[in-house]
Amino acid sequence: MSYMKKPLARHPSLRPNTLGLTVRDYEGAMSTLCAGCGHDSITAAITRAFYELDVAPHMVAKLSGIGCSSKTPTYFLSGAHGFNSAHGRMPAILTGASAANRGLVYIGVSGDGDSLSIGLGQMSHAIRRNVDTLYVLENNGVYGLTKGQFSASADPGSKSKRGEANTQQAIDPVTLALSLGATFVARSFSGDKAQLVPILKAGLSHRGFALVDVISPCVTFNDHEGSTKSYRYTRQHQTPIGAVDFVPLAAEITTDYAAGTAVEVTMHDGSVVRFTKIPDGYDPSDRDAVAAYLGRHQREGAIPTGLLFLDPDGIEMHAANRTVAAPLTSVPYEQLCPGSAALDAVQKSYR
Repeated sequence: MSYMKKPLARHPSLRPNTLGLTVRDYEGAMSTLCAGCGHDSITAAITRAFYELDVAPHMVAKLSGIGCSSKTPTYFLSGAHGFNSAHGRMPAILTGASAANRGLVYIGVSGDGDSLSIGLGQMSHAIRRNVDTLYVLENNGVYGLTKGQFSASADPGSKSKRGEANTQQAIDPVTLALSLGATFVARSFSGDKAQLVPILKAGLSHRGFALVDVISPCVTFNDHEGSTKSYRYTRQHQTPIGAVDFVPLAAEITTDYAAGTAVEVTMHDGSVVRFTKIPDGYDPSDRDAVAAYLGRHQREGAIPTGLLFLDPDGIEMHAANRTVAAPLTSVPYEQLCPGSAALDAVQKSYR
């Protein structure tokens, strides 16, 4: 079914962005996922984020692994570059692609099985290297393609569709990313488009590894009573840390208002954004405090969502390794392979 193209009909009211493209130009093939799958809502949010940021589709590279989540890049940005890797190996391939060509915008799409089980080591090293990418982890707590076995993110006590309870501890990608030194960490819910789209836009604009963990219920195998990844459970236990919005870089707009209050600010395009300041005590730049905050809410059964941690001063992979700015395909052969004498000089410097 993924080969089926969507109808080319366009509603005349679709507004083009600064590139002259409408949101339809950022879509892909028709989805073959189950009706009601949270992954389709994430796809719609990703499509909207790229459209609103005026990113040219041909300047995007989308990569994925194996699983229901890894099918979703087919459903957005049909004009982008794409690579579907082996199970759990997407982060390593993404790292290599970014090293070879820093001029593209990279997005990795994975799932809890692909990233937290077989691909855990791969994702961990992409985080610690601070690879410049938006990494969307579509988290449903089960292996959907193999009929609903618990994944590594399944919470202790969560029940399967057959009624069996999970007895193993869960791997939380958010706290894991914090411990590995991630410079951008966020969590959202596939059913909360108003929060998810701004978070994705912020992640795409961040220089470095931007992890967005999205709770995305599996309607076939993990949306029943007793599941901690169901639509009902997530809606009942979601705890937003504050209103989320994203404004692209432009001339500075400043305002000053007290914690716990709201203020309306006029943006560059004339629109008005209402900001609500989170209460005193939450600092998204304090890694230790964020980890403690997440642990406390986890023990209470709550699911904190929003931009949880941000380090704007983190050193991105290219800066750390002083790579060339041009894509390697455009670098002359003589510079890529300067000969044995140059290699001898490099080796001698380490002796």
